[in-house]
Formats: sequence, structure tokens, C-alpha cells
Amino acid sequence: MPTTELRKKRIQEFHINENDTGSADVQVALLTDRIQTLSEHLKSHVKDNHSRRGLLMMVGRRTGLLKYLQRCDLGRYQSVVQRLGLRK
Repeated sequence: MPTTELRKKRIQEFHINENDTGSADVQVALLTDRIQTLSEHLKSHVKDNHSRRGLLMMVGRRTGLLKYLQRCDLGRYQSVVQRLGLRK
């Protein structure tokens, strides 16, 4: 789980306006951090299938949000993908 400071930093980095905490950009950034953390956990705990299922669900949710961004605002989509270093 990302720390509170890291979450606040990500929200500040990807927000659209000052009160924005739930836009697709912010959600993708927070999910990416959680996915990276859980991936590291699964490298050392290979048989943790419950967490693996959670990881796959998070990846699916992030993919859906990225498809939404790509469909609605291509510029924001490309910006988010480039800033997070995702392979899209």
C-alpha cells in the first residue's frame, strides 16, 4: 500500500483542478502505484493466489480507465501513459 505522502504527491501530480481526487488520471496513477507494490510482494510470495487475484482485478480496472481516457480525451490519455511509463 502506498503511504499517505505518496498518495498525496500522486494526486497533486495528476489532478485536473485543486479539489480533484477522483478523475481517471488520478485513479490510474494510484492504481499503478498499488500494482507495482503488489507485484513486488508477489515476487517473494509466489503462492499468494488471493493477492494475485486482487492484482489482476486492479490491472483490469486500470485498463478500463485507460480505455475510457483514450476514448474521451486522447491528449490526457497520452500524457498519463507517458508520465507513468506504461506500455501503450
